[in-house]
Amino acid sequence: MAQLNRQRQWGITPPSSIDYPSEHELKLTENLIKTLHEYGLFESDQETQKRIAVLNKLDALVKDFVYRVGRLQGLTEEEAKSAGGKIFTFGSYKLGVHNAGADIDTLCVFPKHVERDHFFTIMYDMLSERPEVTELTSVVDAYVPVIKMHFSGIPIDFVCARLSMTTVPEDFDLSDNNILLGLDERCIRSLNGSRVTDEILRLVPSVPVFRLALRTIKLWAKKRAIYSNIMGFLGGVAWAMLVAKVCQMFPNACAASIVSRFFLIMFQWEWPRPVVLKAMEEGPLPMRQWNPKQYPADKSHRMPIITPAFPSMCATHNVTDSTRDIMLHEFRRAGDIVERIMIGTGKWEELFVESDFFQNYNHYLQIVASSYSPQTQLQWSGLVESRIRQLVLKLELVDLLQVAHPYIKGIERVHYCFLGKECWDVAHGNFNYPERTFDLVDSNLNEADTFDFLSPEERQSLVPIYTTTYYIGLKVEPATDETSRGPRKLNLVWPTTEFLKTAKMWDRYDQKTMGITIKNLKG
Repeated sequence: MAQLNRQRQWGITPPSSIDYPSEHELKLTENLIKTLHEYGLFESDQETQKRIAVLNKLDALVKDFVYRVGRLQGLTEEEAKSAGGKIFTFGSYKLGVHNAGADIDTLCVFPKHVERDHFFTIMYDMLSERPEVTELTSVVDAYVPVIKMHFSGIPIDFVCARLSMTTVPEDFDLSDNNILLGLDERCIRSLNGSRVTDEILRLVPSVPVFRLALRTIKLWAKKRAIYSNIMGFLGGVAWAMLVAKVCQMFPNACAASIVSRFFLIMFQWEWPRPVVLKAMEEGPLPMRQWNPKQYPADKSHRMPIITPAFPSMCATHNVTDSTRDIMLHEFRRAGDIVERIMIGTGKWEELFVESDFFQNYNHYLQIVASSYSPQTQLQWSGLVESRIRQLVLKLELVDLLQVAHPYIKGIERVHYCFLGKECWDVAHGNFNYPERTFDLVDSNLNEADTFDFLSPEERQSLVPIYTTTYYIGLKVEPATDETSRGPRKLNLVWPTTEFLKTAKMWDRYDQKTMGITIKNLKG
């Protein structure tokens, strides 16, 4: 059996080494597992069982949903009961690398007598009637339409796909490309999450080694603030595919060995040469797949990492010149650390030191999105966040600017203000009353009642303003003898003006209830 494993080729190229781990590498893997436990990455058996119970309830609910719609559509009792319906998981939960408290990405597939609209009406109503379901919302116009909720306290992202078959059997398999025939693009996108996750797990030599290595890389990327697809770094699927690639190159290695090689390989990778886990296949549909020879936009991708399920797409089209350079710098830094760990002069904890983003630059752009209600702020800040990558792309064109480094998340606060100047100050990031400012995660709307240092009249006149603040670190070209002779000034007028303009062009923007400002800060 071992000999068979030696001969197998897991990726599109032969393995770089088929060596088995040494005692030293196995010992380092044990230390790595211990370190990851200290960071609280593994959930308890009780939480694992709770997730399984929730998914079982959700699966039963899907079958009842398909039955109800079937009866409404005129199917007989027997036809409606045998129509099936099924759920699949994907993302970090299916990959087996989710943390305690993480959400579960869940896909609901149903037969052709059920319409997508039924999912967002009948299924939504069925969920709203369940006492275990809280924080229920639907986003029908998203790129992948989704119902979001907490089910028995567990966050669930629930997507759906309507199949062109009359029944969905219990043993239904998503891997057959022919199931895509006759589906609309939204359904194909919904199916793609599960199909990609399943394919990644099929393409790695050892799933336990892959999972442990991926947990390590995810924790490192989050600590170093480079885990964010929307901000131009890499998201969960892209990091999973990079780790899977290294596992294919060293099929018999242990997790510590995979992690130690990961950083050097990714630093030395000849980007934009794509990372591909298997040869791209022709599917049953004439669908667009990633092809830089055919599509100019695909040729512009800086760090292409290609999904292994048809239709194969680039998971990293958001990467900019700046974010690529930042990730390459982090790969090199981490490579030096793991080299010390492997020879016994370093510890795994050193790999997970938090990013020093807020001490790293002499200049920052501060973007403040503000509004008067948490519901409005959720939508408005989401829109602003989705535009920041475009701002980074424009900043990269500015003379003297070497790097525009977006921080991966906004800082959410609520401020209790008196009308007038204080409201204006907050919207411009100048609020100077810390006793009336709270991080949103710790906040509730009754905090104004606790301001004992104010009179009752003053407390009643306070207005809550919600802000989300984003930061971009700016690295300026160092002065040389030639450049230092004249004035050196960054001209950020065009990129910042264009950014504000595009944000305010949102069809739901209301200048009376929403604010956005941008300003330069000294580090």
